[in-house]
Amino acid sequence: MSLETLISSLTAATADEDAPLRPTLYALDDPAQRTALGALLERGEVAAVRDALAGQVAEMLTARRPDWSRDADELAAAVEAHLGGRPASAYGSWAWYPWSRQLVHVLPRDEYRELRQSRNRYKITAEEQELLTGRTIAVIGLSVGAASAVTLAQEGVGSRFRLADFDRLSLSNLNRLRASVADVGLPKVVIAARQMYEIDPHLDIEVWPQGLTEENVDAFLSGGGRADLLVEECDDLYIKVYARERARALRIPVLMETNERGMLDVERFDREPHRPLLHGLLSGVASADLKTLSTREKVPYVLRILDQERPSERFVPSLVEIGQTISSWPQLASGVALGAALVTDTARRLLLGTFTASGRYFVDPGELVRDGTETVLRSEEPPPAGAAREVAAREVAAPLRLPEAGRPLDEEAVRRLVSYGIQAPSGGNVQPWRFVSRGRVLECRIDDDLAPTLLDLERSASHLAIGAAVENIDLAARAAGWACRARIFPDPADPGLVCELAFTDDGDDGDDEAGATHGPRVPLAEWIGHRTTNRAPGADTPLAGPDADELTRCAQESGALLDLVTERDGLEEVGRILGAGDRLRIMSPALHRDMMAEMRWDDEEVRRTRDGIDVATLQLDRTDLAGISIARHWPNLAFIRRIGGGASFEEGARKLVAASSAIGVLSIPGTTPDAYVRGGRALQRLWLTATSRGLAVQPLTALLYLLARVERGGGAGLDPEEIATLRTLRTRLAKILPHRPDSAELILVRLSYAPPPAVRSLRRDVVSCLRFAGPEGA
Repeated sequence: MSLETLISSLTAATADEDAPLRPTLYALDDPAQRTALGALLERGEVAAVRDALAGQVAEMLTARRPDWSRDADELAAAVEAHLGGRPASAYGSWAWYPWSRQLVHVLPRDEYRELRQSRNRYKITAEEQELLTGRTIAVIGLSVGAASAVTLAQEGVGSRFRLADFDRLSLSNLNRLRASVADVGLPKVVIAARQMYEIDPHLDIEVWPQGLTEENVDAFLSGGGRADLLVEECDDLYIKVYARERARALRIPVLMETNERGMLDVERFDREPHRPLLHGLLSGVASADLKTLSTREKVPYVLRILDQERPSERFVPSLVEIGQTISSWPQLASGVALGAALVTDTARRLLLGTFTASGRYFVDPGELVRDGTETVLRSEEPPPAGAAREVAAREVAAPLRLPEAGRPLDEEAVRRLVSYGIQAPSGGNVQPWRFVSRGRVLECRIDDDLAPTLLDLERSASHLAIGAAVENIDLAARAAGWACRARIFPDPADPGLVCELAFTDDGDDGDDEAGATHGPRVPLAEWIGHRTTNRAPGADTPLAGPDADELTRCAQESGALLDLVTERDGLEEVGRILGAGDRLRIMSPALHRDMMAEMRWDDEEVRRTRDGIDVATLQLDRTDLAGISIARHWPNLAFIRRIGGGASFEEGARKLVAASSAIGVLSIPGTTPDAYVRGGRALQRLWLTATSRGLAVQPLTALLYLLARVERGGGAGLDPEEIATLRTLRTRLAKILPHRPDSAELILVRLSYAPPPAVRSLRRDVVSCLRFAGPEGA
């Protein structure tokens, strides 16, 4: 037999009009299927066996637990447990692809899709993926349509498909269709179905290789159940319109991508059953009017459908040349790929109900990516701390100056005292104070221009900060030789007047109603300029006994109580609790808004406002800084909240507490406003004492004030889920730190031994918060 004869006989043998397009699945736990698979192997039809199932199971188990740190033995044991004692060969199914003669071992359908689509999350949630899997999509025209069908299957948008096209693959189609030269001559529906089954052998695909006619369109669209979406990409103008007429009658939405300037048409006949076809561009024209037209006669109608005032540069010349120098509409692979992306993305959102409009849309690369349209980018590279913050550091480091001893308490002396006062800490560094000087009396007021936040229940955090400022002023005054007597809320009719300080020349006047004790604490004044929030991790050094004793004594002398956690197990649990609180705070719209309003993101903003939390003081590495920058914008977090994510936001607190020497909670009897003012004074004395002993102090207090909002404020401003989470966190925290409902929890701090921070938050100038309303004192 000649070579030519042999080739001819083989060609005839393989030119099967019923080319196989579906795989056969064999489950070995079914005796009949097991026997059939054995016969297939014995006939020698299988050219290759691909069995990577054990690796797929391992990958699936790992995908389910991305935080799982496992070794090879643990993973192998987990795989064996998942197989349930069965041999790996009997698990799942064996997919036989007759066109490639490959036998492939695959997971059971649900696990197969779980793993294959695992990289879709969270662009598509598990719930959304399940909904999409149940959809049926019909595709007409398998040039652009083939790419769309394959992409839809790949993304998991639909699991039941109907494909219609009468055409066979030609060599000229390979300029835009993903296929092999060996596929030339095969029906396009067969090629598309094979590609889709090679992605997911569990798909359900019906094909119409004869194309669509008046007789079979309804069966195509609704036989066996109405299609959820029609993707129409056929070249036949008559079928293009007739299929729409039937889709509208059946209330099936239609998508069409035209491979011209990224043009996508969306017709929501499911929502608008009387909508004109093709947006009314063929008004007065029915499918029957187009049935017998020649290609040339169809051109005016095609132009009406396109309705473009600005066609692409080469589109109109191409239309003119059809039948002259080219045989049909030109299409490019890049346009087909773009069209598949547009169809799939739109189909996903349409089927999920997040996109409901009809209309025409353009995603034109020629317009979007051309000279002059590039996006101007702004560098976010954080500047070196020593260079960019040099001015700010010098301002903070400028020494405080006490009033000169023996001189009158004039305006300059008051300014100096207030300059000490405003070095006090405040939640979010909001500096909620205003001072009014009336001779020898200094009024300490709440800044009424500051709206309270969710962490400032009944202005408790503001009262605490003002109490700390009062303590600073008292310390500075006594160090300069004046006695100072404090009256808390001296005027019941003026709740904004938190404290009134009266200065005299006659030294120590004993205890005052603000709960201060004098004498031994006067030397603390010299530490006011050194007190700062230090967020450095620390060296994980145990808190020294003398330091713990001195801090405890300081709290007791101030009428407060300090509870310390120093054991590692307790610290780890506190870290987890605080991490959960941080996650709640950043994932709550209202709390996130308050928190981000406090942040200062660059040096210009820091120096302009001179308040808030300078992001440079957070001492974040580049990765954490990138993370907080992303978390800055609520739309980035809204989706994470919806899916219950955000566990990574718990890590920061856990790491910080793990590197601490101790955690302390300072509390004081009572929960009234005056208790928080007295507590502020106790807090400042404690912090100054810690500073004098070389301890780094970082408040981690947000959780305490959220708990107070739940327990004393009824949870106002929080949603039920947030309230429930906070109650759970209280239960956990109470197992480690005593909860005294009749006391105010003032602050939770982490204590460590760490070098001083390189950058400190600024304070507003004295002139911005001090007003003189009376004559100068003598």
